[in-house]
Amino acid sequence: MSEFIAYLPEVFELFGGIQIRKMFGGYGVYHDSLMFALVANDTLYLKADAENAKFFEEQGLAPFEYQREGKMAKMSYYQAPAEFMEDRDQAAIWARRSYDAARRAQRNQRKVKSPTAKKIN
Repeated sequence: MSEFIAYLPEVFELFGGIQIRKMFGGYGVYHDSLMFALVANDTLYLKADAENAKFFEEQGLAPFEYQREGKMAKMSYYQAPAEFMEDRDQAAIWARRSYDAARRAQRNQRKVKSPTAKKIN
């Protein structure tokens, strides 16, 4: 585990406890068993959706992209602002926004998995 990864619990201390799990060559960052951030190549990315993506875009922060089947694929995570690594209050604000986005995504997945429409034959 890199020094960067080991430092994240301090960064997010005002947000709350986090868990870090190795995954796909990087790390997932979890709070209350829900992934709200990921780390790839010692770069932190935070979960984004239609409600909070504007905060990332306003600062010109890049989305997480990776190569898949010869094409670039984007995920719903954006690079975290560098300045919040030293500002616990800002880290807590950004983490809360991303955690809320992860919760919204989880709710939407549940709705898709349990359709309310009945089949008519």
